[in-house]
Amino acid sequence: MSKPPLVQTETHDPRYATIELWPTTTILESLAEAQMAATALVRAAVPSLEAVVESAVPRLRDGGRLFYVGAGTAGRVGIQDGVELTPTYGWPADRLVLMLAGGNDAQSKAVEGAEDDEDSAIREMAEHRVGPKDVVFGIAASGNTPYSCAALGAARRAGALTIGISCVAETRLLRESELGILLPTGPEAIAGSTRLKAGTAQKAALNLLSTTLMIRLGHVYCGLMVDMRVTNAKLGRRAVEMVRCLAGGSDAEIGEALRVSSGNVKRAVLLRHGMTLEEAEVALMENDNNLHAVLTGVKKV
Repeated sequence: MSKPPLVQTETHDPRYATIELWPTTTILESLAEAQMAATALVRAAVPSLEAVVESAVPRLRDGGRLFYVGAGTAGRVGIQDGVELTPTYGWPADRLVLMLAGGNDAQSKAVEGAEDDEDSAIREMAEHRVGPKDVVFGIAASGNTPYSCAALGAARRAGALTIGISCVAETRLLRESELGILLPTGPEAIAGSTRLKAGTAQKAALNLLSTTLMIRLGHVYCGLMVDMRVTNAKLGRRAVEMVRCLAGGSDAEIGEALRVSSGNVKRAVLLRHGMTLEEAEVALMENDNNLHAVLTGVKKV
């Protein structure tokens, strides 16, 4: 029986056949060029990214959760993107699901056979009770990782919005997805090492998607992270400066507004504009969490 052909991300690029013999500068320059090519592919995928954002926002506004699903490098890239959303934008931790083949142990070491375990992926999706309000990112460089594909298929059958991010065209992951993002990074400088171009392209695409989603969901105002979680002294100082920039006031006034709002910059700004905390909560709820709309008195359409 003949072996199936290797997918593009696994093939050997003859341009790098003697890379170990090159001068250090040449190696670094070649790798840098490859990284730049990877990010250029993300720029070309902007229309696909836009379609994802426009489809995802209504579900997330309606209380849906964000899922990141993957195995190996791709799964860790997804986790890296997802875990930042709560501290940076205040995204509720109970509305974030990170699924990595092999579980938590796979974050720091390989778990043998995990990426081939389709039953585990389907079972985990069922345990999380994925549903029509949810948005699921499935990430796989090859586009054929069984765990990721099975998870995405289960989520789609449950009515969730499924997005496949693949570095290879016409793959199972893209077929299982309602919306697909193709980032055709091709062979790596080190054959099969998809932590390189593929990983860069996937992380860049997720950067664009998650950041734009958070902006559209009202977690950014005037380019500032007004829903960030204040978890250390540095962020406490940043919160004070944001409130000062957006609403003014003395250190004592700003400190009191942040105390009453439990450190939330957005609500502290509204307090500094004369609202009570209860009024601020109602106004934000009525205006899709959009501070622009609250401050101008115009409900966001």
